[in-house]
Amino acid sequence: MCGIWALFGSDGNVAEQCSCAQKIAHRGPDCFRLESVRQFDRCVLGFHRLCINDGEHGMQPMRVRRYPHLWLCCNGEIYNHKQLREQFEFDCDTDCDCEIIIHLYEKGGVQFAAEQLDGVFAFILLDTKRKQVCFARDTFGVRPLFSVTEGDSVLAVCSEVKGLEGMFKKTKNGDTKAVTKWFPPGCFEVYDMSKEGRTTLKEHGRFHTIGDMPKYNVLVKPSMTKNQDHLDVIRLLLEAAVQKRLMSERRIGCLLSGGLDSSLIAALLTKNARKAGITYPIQTYSIGMEGSPDIAAARKVAKHIGSEHHEVGLTPEEALAAVDEIIYCLESFDVVNIRSSVGNYLLARYIQRETDSVVIYSGEGSDEVAQGYIYFNKAPSAEAADAQGRKLLSELYMFDVLRSDRATAAHGLEVRVPFLDHTFTSYYLSLPPELRRARNGIEKFLLREAFSGTGLLPDEILWRPKEGFSDGTSTVDNPLHLMLGNFAASKVTDEMMANAKKTYPVNPPKSKEGYYYRMVFERHFPGKGDLMPTNWTPQWTDSDDPSARTFSHYKSS
Repeated sequence: MCGIWALFGSDGNVAEQCSCAQKIAHRGPDCFRLESVRQFDRCVLGFHRLCINDGEHGMQPMRVRRYPHLWLCCNGEIYNHKQLREQFEFDCDTDCDCEIIIHLYEKGGVQFAAEQLDGVFAFILLDTKRKQVCFARDTFGVRPLFSVTEGDSVLAVCSEVKGLEGMFKKTKNGDTKAVTKWFPPGCFEVYDMSKEGRTTLKEHGRFHTIGDMPKYNVLVKPSMTKNQDHLDVIRLLLEAAVQKRLMSERRIGCLLSGGLDSSLIAALLTKNARKAGITYPIQTYSIGMEGSPDIAAARKVAKHIGSEHHEVGLTPEEALAAVDEIIYCLESFDVVNIRSSVGNYLLARYIQRETDSVVIYSGEGSDEVAQGYIYFNKAPSAEAADAQGRKLLSELYMFDVLRSDRATAAHGLEVRVPFLDHTFTSYYLSLPPELRRARNGIEKFLLREAFSGTGLLPDEILWRPKEGFSDGTSTVDNPLHLMLGNFAASKVTDEMMANAKKTYPVNPPKSKEGYYYRMVFERHFPGKGDLMPTNWTPQWTDSDDPSARTFSHYKSS
């Protein structure tokens, strides 16, 4: 995990604006560099580094001897960088995986470069010879990127919104002309900088659509054939996704809630770490209150796979005390995001303070790819379930992916998500919708079936009913969502709720809990409510609350 920041043009004090780059220092605690580009007036690139690969030569902004006119800042991991070096016979200066972007760009442009990359990334590439700057972001938005513009004279980009706050002068009524927005996942943009003082959009487009087969050539496994059973292929591709993400010079660990997704990833990780020659034990981590079903299930998984397991206790007081800093960390007021982040955020803090693992595997993305939320049991048809799953994947960057990125990055960790591997997701989504839907009241039936009988996990874990992360960290009798809801209700009056649409006309809160989170968000990011155009909302259910435990078809594990 790293943090990137850049400013092109300026309407104020450049030194003061550059100080905003320090607001994302948590993303890269190992070193920081801020460089002015002399070819352009008021052009500055900043990079906070979390050193994972090629610690000696991988610092950014990166330039290589062959193409001194190119400047790269990338937050990402490119898993096929070695294959690409061989395929195109590139002469690289470093062993850093991100350097490959420079060579691909010079060969075919930014769209060509992005299409070749098997990995997760958000990058800035400045071309002083062609007088243009390019941006691109991975398909699911696993790595974040925001931009802010003021007319056509000022453009700034950053990994997090907080690094862009306070950069622009406000008018007497508190407004600015600056517009902050997400950089869309799976897209690229090229800005022209040839006209003095102007940065104008020259080209934009999409290089990869969710569900499409990737354009890069990846040999998943020599023994794989077109006639192989689809359950075999699911296993092979998910294992390959775990294997390629072992690329790291830092210690690797894994979040483990005891649910299907994190348990599969933890089991595949421990199995393949040994094969890859990793000699240290893989550390797994779970968090929960006394009596938490997640804690009990994770303990069984850790014993089965032989990991070095860490259990972190959680109290109601700790959960409530963390809400404010979690909202600042997330840059979100979505109810589900904040609930789920309580455990995620506090567990990442423990990992950073108490262990030496830096690269952290996670089971995020499985619920969207494999239709894992409980409400999918109520889908009216396989086609409706498929459409809903794809919608969730297209919005993932605002919800689960955002949560896993921010909660880990806040503590200088790097998260890796094998379930969002391009090859795995493309294959899984290519299977008939009827095959992928919930069956016999069991969500993610196909994924469970693929690993049934392998011995990778105990059957009671493989077929364990779905729990939301926030649900599983607390007990059934005293769920976290009720604790948070009651706490928020004490802070929000009925009159405030009655005027919610007037107070917050963009995406107004629908509950006192949502209203409280919005108040905290606006205190940190005033006027930025449009960054969350929608809330995470379950379908086909009789519950107004998104907690899985409020659904009529919830099954206790």
